[in-house]
Amino acid sequence: MTDITSPTRTSKQTGIVLGRDHAGIGSAAEIPVTPATPIVAVSPVTLPGSIDRMVDLELKVTAATTGDQLPIILYSHGGGLANYLTSYLGAGPLVDFWASHGFVVIQPTHLTSKSLQLGPSTPGFPLFWESRISDMKQILDQLDLIEDAVPEIQGRLDRSRIAVAGHSFGGQTASMLLGADFIDDDGTKIFVPDARVKAGVLMATTGAAGDHLTEASTRFAPFRTAGFADMATPTLVVIGDKDFTWELSSKGAEYHADPYTFAPGPKSLLTLVGGEHLLGGTTGYDAAGTTDENPERVAVIQRLSLAYLQSALYEGDTSWTEASAVFAELSDLGSIENK
Repeated sequence: MTDITSPTRTSKQTGIVLGRDHAGIGSAAEIPVTPATPIVAVSPVTLPGSIDRMVDLELKVTAATTGDQLPIILYSHGGGLANYLTSYLGAGPLVDFWASHGFVVIQPTHLTSKSLQLGPSTPGFPLFWESRISDMKQILDQLDLIEDAVPEIQGRLDRSRIAVAGHSFGGQTASMLLGADFIDDDGTKIFVPDARVKAGVLMATTGAAGDHLTEASTRFAPFRTAGFADMATPTLVVIGDKDFTWELSSKGAEYHADPYTFAPGPKSLLTLVGGEHLLGGTTGYDAAGTTDENPERVAVIQRLSLAYLQSALYEGDTSWTEASAVFAELSDLGSIENK
């Protein structure tokens, strides 16, 4: 039978077969990656909500159909105006890629989701920051229930290798499990790192406190008093050099690099040339809100985030070193810093 799907690609530099990808990924095809495998996605997986949460916690679980001892990524969605993508239905380009390369990805729908349309009278509105963190910790606490609900992953999880990832305010949520902190309105320091989380990826995330914040962002403690001095967990911070989120900060794109700038190592910073807040289209396939839609940019994030997590979670893994070396020759796409 003739294979009429898109052809495989082979890196000119490494000789590694890169698999089938969107034809528009351009030079990102040079970044080495292991072969992709078929995936399965199951949703909704429902965990019981607490009295404070009001509604049950719904999840999507995406995993490769083959393999055992699969590491785990918890992905936290951001906010925004999308009707569906601010939920477990978002981030398809990243989630599908990570899963097809050997991760189990678990996505909650947070109370900020437009799909729930919770109003101003709802406790925690509008950020629901406490509930968001609780969602992520509940997932970690109830992996047994999730396995029972998803036969496709039963007995296949490596619970010693767990990462978190998030975009925009989802990055703020993920960063809290990595060791970021802030001072709440009552003066309490909110510092809730989770030792089960071994690595993270923060994309277009919120930054540190300071006089650069706008009047709108200073209304909320997670912005107004945010700090990263104790965020010691290995983390890849991804920013676009054109991500000017003026409603939050006057610093421009540098604001989103704060978790790299102000946190101790080991940390890595991936800066993408021309990248805006949705980083080429990471929040969903053909997402209407993407102002810089670019399959090549998305492919860079896919490959480099995968390589980073593989090396962060597996001692001796050289994926990040190899991928970074290739990307260094693609300076028109961006740059990497490490510390």
